[in-house]
Amino acid sequence: MEIIMQKLSEQARGVLNDKKRIGIRDGWFGRMQGLFDGKRDSFLETHFFAVNGTTGNADFGLLYENPAEWVIMELEDLAGKASLIDNEDMFVPLCIEPSFYGVHFIDKILGAEVFFQDGQWYNHYLEREVGSLERPDLDRDETWKSAREAAFSFRDAEVRLPLFGLPTIASALNIATNLYGEEILAAMLMEPEAAAHDLAVINDLLCEIHQWYRAHLPACQLQPVISWNRTQPPGYGQLCGCTTQLLSAGLYEEFIMPLDDRLLSLYPGGGMIHFCGSHTHLLETLSKMPHLKAVQLNDRAAWDLAEYYHKLREDQIIYLNPCEGMDIKKAIEITGGNRLVIADTVRTSGYDV
Repeated sequence: MEIIMQKLSEQARGVLNDKKRIGIRDGWFGRMQGLFDGKRDSFLETHFFAVNGTTGNADFGLLYENPAEWVIMELEDLAGKASLIDNEDMFVPLCIEPSFYGVHFIDKILGAEVFFQDGQWYNHYLEREVGSLERPDLDRDETWKSAREAAFSFRDAEVRLPLFGLPTIASALNIATNLYGEEILAAMLMEPEAAAHDLAVINDLLCEIHQWYRAHLPACQLQPVISWNRTQPPGYGQLCGCTTQLLSAGLYEEFIMPLDDRLLSLYPGGGMIHFCGSHTHLLETLSKMPHLKAVQLNDRAAWDLAEYYHKLREDQIIYLNPCEGMDIKKAIEITGGNRLVIADTVRTSGYDV
């Protein structure tokens, strides 16, 4: 059956190319880049930097049935929310993010059985030994085909205001843990060559996918995953460091740090690692990573803000999702607003409130 491609309405295209709002977005990007560069404009002398954007609300199932049409529906919905960016206290980017298979996007490309249950995606471990992982044929992979269709649909819509967030490309360690569970951790100790082989196969794939997106989408609109809340200036990447809490500092430095830093080096500005657990034993190593320019902390990791602030380099920014035990007031007391991005919706970002 022939699929009739739906086109973006002229009204939505006009809204999503509004020059004034593009200027607002780019103004926030400029201020954010200044923060990354160690500069504070007059706004940041009296306000902390806050970011939390919005996405469209297209049907979840449509993303898997017709990715290109899902993008158009997302953009149509997003056009109705465009006025949210008109905010003088915080950055509210307008984002579209085709989150294929949640955090198991790469797992599926690498052959894992991925399934949806109780409102989220899961995967079964691979039934193969660590050390035997093979590079997938992306040209034949249906999951990657769908992801490309979504990206091309966004590009062809010719809208300059929204940001395009990547699917969860994660990290070599996160993916290896999804594929093998504790077996990959044991292999680092007992079969280091096998572990290193599979981690390298995964990281090569991640790098190839990042490079594809960088080659096919406008750099000023490309953002890594959770694009509305972990928004960085254009030209910065991101990876997920959730499972690094399972490793000693020595194992991380030997097996994972070179892979993570290589991935971040693909981006002109370097990039960010997301942390959500107890990772402070890695801070000395993280401070040595040349391409690590930001960390994002939520949940358990947010409690350790003071350690991150004092032990990371002066040029490494901290994104904080406030939580119980680490609210905005406490974060400002620790940092003075320096090197800090509050990743949350705020009524006002002024220090005097």
